[in-house]
This record gives sequence, C-alpha cells and structure tokens, in this order.
Amino acid sequence: MEQATQQIAISDAAQAHFRKLLDTQEEGMNIRIFVVNPGTPNAECGVSYCPPNAVEESDFEMKYDTFSAFIDEVSLPFLEEAEIDYVTEELGAQLTLKAPNAKMRKVADDAPLIERVEYVIQTQINPQLASHGGRITLIEITEDGYAILQFGGGCNGCSMVDVTLKDGVEKQLISLFPNELKGAKDVTEHQRGEHSYY
Repeated sequence: MEQATQQIAISDAAQAHFRKLLDTQEEGMNIRIFVVNPGTPNAECGVSYCPPNAVEESDFEMKYDTFSAFIDEVSLPFLEEAEIDYVTEELGAQLTLKAPNAKMRKVADDAPLIERVEYVIQTQINPQLASHGGRITLIEITEDGYAILQFGGGCNGCSMVDVTLKDGVEKQLISLFPNELKGAKDVTEHQRGEHSYY
C-alpha cells in the first residue's frame, strides 16, 4: 500500500456527503475511486464503498479528513487532475466527478508532437464534437506541420465539416501549438493529393 503523491480534489461538500454515507456502513469502511475502460473513449469514473478486506496491496491510499480513498494502480494515472464535488440544485443534490484524463492519461510537455496533439483531441476537442455525435481521429502530422484528421461519427458527410475543421478544430490546435502546427486538413482532402483539379 502506497500513499498517493497527488490528491484528487474532493470538495468539502463531497467529503461531508461521503462521510454521511460511510456512517451508515460498517466500521472501517472507506471509499474507492476507479476508472472503467481507462484510456479509451468509453472511460467512466466511479466511486464505490471499500471495506477494509477489499484493499489490495497495490492500491494507493489518499487520506482525507474523515476517511481514505483507495485507488487501484491502473486507474491512478487516469485520475490525475480529477475533481469530485457535491452540487445541490433545485432538483436535488448530486455527486459530480470530473476526470479530464480518464480517456487518455496526461502527456508530458516534451512528448512527441503527435502525442500531445492526440491528447488535446481526445480530452478537449472530441468531447465538444460528441454532443453532435461526431469525433475526429488524428492520422498523422505531415513534415510541413499539418495535422491530418479523419472525421468520424456524425461528422461523416456533414456539410458543416469544413466549417468545423477550419473554424473550430484548426484554430484551436494552432492556438495550442503555435510554433509547431501550421494547420489541419481533413484526410479526404489530403488523400486526393495536393494537385488534383476535380
């Protein structure tokens, strides 16, 4: 069992909520935070009870004021920068779990450009496109600094794809990688070749 070096930000309201739940359980009960399908577009975060006999040797422990959270070693890197809050709204209160790195673990600043661009696509751009049922895949980065993107899902055959690419995705990528990327191209436009006139 190791102490985790980073802490997941659990708000005071969420800690109080967990404590209230834990008070109804057997003595020594804590919580477990985990990611199902980590590193994939279908990653989901969850929280469950963690009885003392369910703590594994390889788990990491995060100590909070009145309880501990246990995290398995596979989930840990995908929970970097995660936040748990307990929000009270008109319709009732609910626990919110934000884990920006669940779908893809954070990439180092000195990682190859393609990895850093891929990370931004998975964590920032695809979640925006998902509301329209679309997503993009990074195919390659050309030697002259263009990100070649494949549009999938609801973007296929969508007449807005050029607008989305040029106005949204390309601007976002250039603003994040100003000295490294010149622009973005749709893979179909790329495959037609640079000099085709039809």
